[in-house]
Amino acid sequence: MILTVNGDQVEIPEAIETITELLQHFKLYDKVIIVEKNGEILEKAKHSESLISDKDSIELVHFVGGG
Repeated sequence: MILTVNGDQVEIPEAIETITELLQHFKLYDKVIIVEKNGEILEKAKHSESLISDKDSIELVHFVGGG
């Protein structure tokens, strides 16, 4: 499956079906992340039920602390 993630086209395994699984694939699940799918911001509670499809556009924004 081909997705656009943060502006870049990436190929992910077909077995990945949800936003939660996508975050686990990128090893981002334990981070505070804002997810936008096809222009719509998703609540974290909906990540496990939000299905992804070929050609979806995903934006992942996570916060980095520092000084």
